Amino acid sequence: MQLVEEILGKLETADNTTKNKLENMLVNQGSAVVPELVSKLQVVRGVKRGVVAMTLIRIGEASVEYLKKAASDNKDFEWVAKYLISEIKGIAA
Repeated sequence: MQLVEEILGKLETADNTTKNKLENMLVNQGSAVVPELVSKLQVVRGVKRGVVAMTLIRIGEASVEYLKKAASDNKDFEWVAKYLISEIKGIAA
C-alpha cells in the first residue's frame, strides 16, 4: 500500500508530534493496513519499527490473525508476534 510506505518514509525525519500524527493516520486506516504493517514489521528498524508495532497494538484484535500467520512463517519473528499479541490481549482484557 502506497499510504503505508509514504507514512513510514516520513517517520525518518519526524519530530515526536509529527510521529504521533503519522501513527494516528495509520491507526485510522484500521484493519485494511494490518497485512502490510505485519509485513513491514519484519523488515523495518528503529523508529519505524516502534510505530508499526504500536499501530498494530492500537488496531487490536484485527492484528492477531496476521501476527500468528507471520510467526508461523518466520521463526525469527515469532517472539515479536507473541509479544504484540500479549499486548493486544492485555489491552482488550
